[in-house]
Amino acid sequence: MSTTAGQVIHCKAAVAWEAGKPLVIEEVEVAPPQKMEVRLKILYTSLCHTDVYFWEAKAQNSVFPRILGHEAAGIVESVGEGVTELAPGDHVLPVFTGECKNCAHCKSEESNMCSLLRINTDRGVMIHDDQSRFSINGQPIYHFVGTSTFSEYTVVHVGCVAKINPLAPLDKVCVLSCGISTGLGATLNVAKPTKGSSVAVFGLGAVGLAAAEGARIAGASRIIGVDLNASRFELAKKFGVTEFVNPKDYNKPVQEVIAEMTDGGVDRSVECTGHIDAMISAFECVHDGWGVAVLVGVPHKEAVFKTHPMNLLNERTLKGTFFGNYKPRSDLPSVVEKYMNKELELDKFITHQLPFSEINKAFDLMLKGEGLRCIIYMDH
Repeated sequence: MSTTAGQVIHCKAAVAWEAGKPLVIEEVEVAPPQKMEVRLKILYTSLCHTDVYFWEAKAQNSVFPRILGHEAAGIVESVGEGVTELAPGDHVLPVFTGECKNCAHCKSEESNMCSLLRINTDRGVMIHDDQSRFSINGQPIYHFVGTSTFSEYTVVHVGCVAKINPLAPLDKVCVLSCGISTGLGATLNVAKPTKGSSVAVFGLGAVGLAAAEGARIAGASRIIGVDLNASRFELAKKFGVTEFVNPKDYNKPVQEVIAEMTDGGVDRSVECTGHIDAMISAFECVHDGWGVAVLVGVPHKEAVFKTHPMNLLNERTLKGTFFGNYKPRSDLPSVVEKYMNKELELDKFITHQLPFSEINKAFDLMLKGEGLRCIIYMDH
């Protein structure tokens, strides 16, 4: 692979030229990595709802033309100046947020919200020189959340790259670089249910099922899945969910339903929908005295969380989390090891597989709400 180091690489990438229009497979030029950057050969990528959200660009200013994609796995092709922790051939997961290891957040044991490299959905260029590493015939093609994995090669800041066990199957562990780790960590690192406890999970998409998987790993005895879509309930049983509640089946708030089911409330709840009503229900359904609710879903920018202060004074705890409180470089390798040790099951999250040439089908599947994760093979 060293034959391409220092040179521009010509490869295929799926370019989003404008909002909501099908991606176009184009030949792009990928410049060599600059200071504190690495160039990766992407082998597998998967589609996350965040990609679809910014592709649709209905609720925010999105930059086009752009190469989307942020859930992936690959191999280091070459490294830029100052990079010492990675070398060509290393197996890695690129991550949409980073860990510089120098800022106050990175030095804190309590935070993973790196000041330098935390997610920035507006930035379409590299932070080193405010330039894109992608171009077509001299026209810059913009980056997405620092990863842009819908390309056979991409350039990423070294702080957004987790080096992992080279024996780990990249077509499976690629899903750990975003959604699955977010849900899993929300439960294991933030909610921290104890063995035999009860956990309610709001929203049974991929992130919610990862939260349920975390509750299963922690030994929770009751895992209550809450979703408006009853067709999700059967699949959720594979992730340890033991009971189901569809709020549409009741004429009272779902928090009251759950409190009645659990003699006063669940020990822990994890909210994975981003809908404000679900967030309030997730908090109000935990038991007084010890209950902890964790918010994962990202709400609408106008949303306001309202609850009576007595719910807090009665010793309920409300927490938020970002990327499951995992520090990308320090913590993701150990999550991969959970899979290698058969403690964490990933295969059941992967419901579809497609070649890179059919990437638009993956968007169609997600828009229809079919499946959990679609792995895209980069056709090498």
